[in-house]
Amino acid sequence: MYILECSDGSYYTGSTNNLELRIQQHQNGEGANHTKKRLPVKLLYTEEFQRVDDAFYREKQEQGWSRKKKEALINGDFGKLVQLAKNYTQFPDVMVASTSSATEETTSSATNNPLPEPVEGNSKSVKL
Repeated sequence: MYILECSDGSYYTGSTNNLELRIQQHQNGEGANHTKKRLPVKLLYTEEFQRVDDAFYREKQEQGWSRKKKEALINGDFGKLVQLAKNYTQFPDVMVASTSSATEETTSSATNNPLPEPVEGNSKSVKL
């Protein structure tokens, strides 16, 4: 999965099994319609996945994100990324980090339902 910045400042999120070839295709105007009209493009962020369906899922997930949330990911600002997360803004009483017990951290006090598991990927561009 990758994020490009286009010449007009917009972002494009895609996935591929050959990143070098796909970037070359984008630069040659052979990529997506969005990038064809906004050349040149610049690679800002990548995540590597073992399974194609995991990369595709992550691509679709990020395509629904706001610009600010994508920028937080690109810049490695994980605190801001959490603040911009939809679940965080919908359920502000859910603790992100705490010294309380594990059972208190894994449920939302507003709904008393378990929180979803985070999506994982192997980041190449961002150091955790």
